[in-house]
Amino acid sequence: MTTTPQPRPAVRRTSSLVVTPAVAGHRGASGHRPEHTLEAYRHAVALGADEIELDLVSTADGVLVARHESELSVTTDVADRPELAHRRRTRVVEGRPVEGWFVEDLTLAEVRLLRARERWPALRPGSAAYDGALGVPTFDEVLTMLAEESARHGRSVGVLVELKDPAQSASLGLDLAEPLLDDLRRHERDHARSRVSVMSFEPTVLRSLAGRTRVPLIQLVERLDERPADWAMAGDPRTFADLVTPAGLALVEQYADGIGARHTLVARDLGDRVVPTALVRDAHREWLSVHVWTLRAEDRFLPAGFRGGEGPAGHGDLRGYAGLLLEMGVDGLITDQPELCLAARDGVALPA
Repeated sequence: MTTTPQPRPAVRRTSSLVVTPAVAGHRGASGHRPEHTLEAYRHAVALGADEIELDLVSTADGVLVARHESELSVTTDVADRPELAHRRRTRVVEGRPVEGWFVEDLTLAEVRLLRARERWPALRPGSAAYDGALGVPTFDEVLTMLAEESARHGRSVGVLVELKDPAQSASLGLDLAEPLLDDLRRHERDHARSRVSVMSFEPTVLRSLAGRTRVPLIQLVERLDERPADWAMAGDPRTFADLVTPAGLALVEQYADGIGARHTLVARDLGDRVVPTALVRDAHREWLSVHVWTLRAEDRFLPAGFRGGEGPAGHGDLRGYAGLLLEMGVDGLITDQPELCLAARDGVALPA
């Protein structure tokens, strides 16, 4: 693997609370525990993560819970719950029919019946060992846990909150923004130093929040040929490619404080080497921070030159790849294995 050598960025403390570049546990430490469980979040904090990242969806009675998508059969035992069998149905999601159990059809009381499962049990058997032991937390419970863990570890732990599919939820009569703001206010975290950032792939909800909250906002960007769901529903032909041009980033800067980009939009894999794109430079010119996602240790998720050669489930050199991204100037790493990205940032050896 050849790259242009650059000085490693220093770890900076921008206030008494914030360290950057920051390492966030993606859905908690989801390389080690079933995603979006309190145990996954606690484990990320124990490993040293500066922040946790979580996704929020709404129950039928308007309570925000932590799940990556509204369909529940992949990451919970809902299919094994006979009392919920009648809730199985087919819904069109992103233009294709999906059959299963959807969180917006269940009340919070029904969601509390569910136990979490590992998304990729064959890839992560250690995490799958926790199947059936952990529940689905509410956002309120996550904020309470973060306060407890911050006190326990003697440091402020941040949270990156993604609102999942807000336009689709709104079409079902479920608002994500107001319950989010209610929870932040109740926990006294609706302020600029709260260590909370709110993210979405949809510009519309971020524009709405820009005048209603003081926490930083982050525009997520996906594959460049895809459209933000809210734009697609409104018939707007623009894609994520339009958001990452210099003109698009200037537009984002009007309502957001940063972008969250798929790592391949920052680092282009040429097979024999990985080279930077212009995205970090262009975003920084607009004073936008850049978080990259999702960094995973398994070979199937790494650029060719960082793979270990042991098949898709084998672990490659995530620490080395994270170090390269830091050299490219990113401001945050969102990862399933925070200990590896922390080792890259801090230049420390991993435990034997």
